[in-house]
Amino acid sequence: MLKDITLGQYFPGDTVVHRLDPRTKLLLTIVYIAALFTANTVLGYVVVFAALAASAALGHIPPKALVKGLRPLLFIMVFTAILNLFFTPGEDYIIHWRAIRMTWTGLKNAAAMLVRVMLLVSGTFLLTYTTSPLAITDGLEALLSPLKKLKVPVYELSLMMSIALRFIPTLIEETDRIMSAQKARGADLETGGLVQRAKALLPLLIPLFVSSFRRADELATAMECRCYNGGEGRTRMKVLKMAGRDAWAFVCGALLMAGIIVLRRLRL
Repeated sequence: MLKDITLGQYFPGDTVVHRLDPRTKLLLTIVYIAALFTANTVLGYVVVFAALAASAALGHIPPKALVKGLRPLLFIMVFTAILNLFFTPGEDYIIHWRAIRMTWTGLKNAAAMLVRVMLLVSGTFLLTYTTSPLAITDGLEALLSPLKKLKVPVYELSLMMSIALRFIPTLIEETDRIMSAQKARGADLETGGLVQRAKALLPLLIPLFVSSFRRADELATAMECRCYNGGEGRTRMKVLKMAGRDAWAFVCGALLMAGIIVLRRLRL
């Protein structure tokens, strides 16, 4: 299950999507999320899915990578869908037997929620798959730069978010390594009741926390040795510049949002 978590991973490439400016990709991700939550019809979700599929194809991201990233969230998605299915009020009953009540409204809400979560997670994963952590940091800093006038530590916030994304795969590998070591020592992490499995995780969590703090301390020491002093006066080896492909990408994003709004108005 841990190996299925792909958030924060970057797949190097030289595709059109990879070459887009990180600011463009961040803004288009926001447009994509807005379009996803604006859609309220089947055709609207189909259009959003088509945009996601086209972006993944242009970025040469295999569909199995997106599906693999959804597996760790499967329980949460199914559990939330069940809550919507059985606890949405309405009179259009499908099943009404004692305390069990299932309505068509609940079924529609559960299906819409499930589709939205899947498309939302896949879209955000596509951003990290095609954008390096350093590019995400530069893009966030550039987009949030107007907040510097309000004394907001924009660069530090962007750096923290980038480091957090970068260390997700590292911590997953470390967790998998610790689990293998504990199993080799006879630890049982997969059987027993909920309480027993929670207690069995203690030998896993303690070394994981120790390893995380050690990595954080090593990173802080390395930054101090390199005379890191924040974003003040910092220069970049690669200056962000938008090209014609970024303009076309914004046009596509605007068409997507406009199409979703039209479909919502017409209820198609």
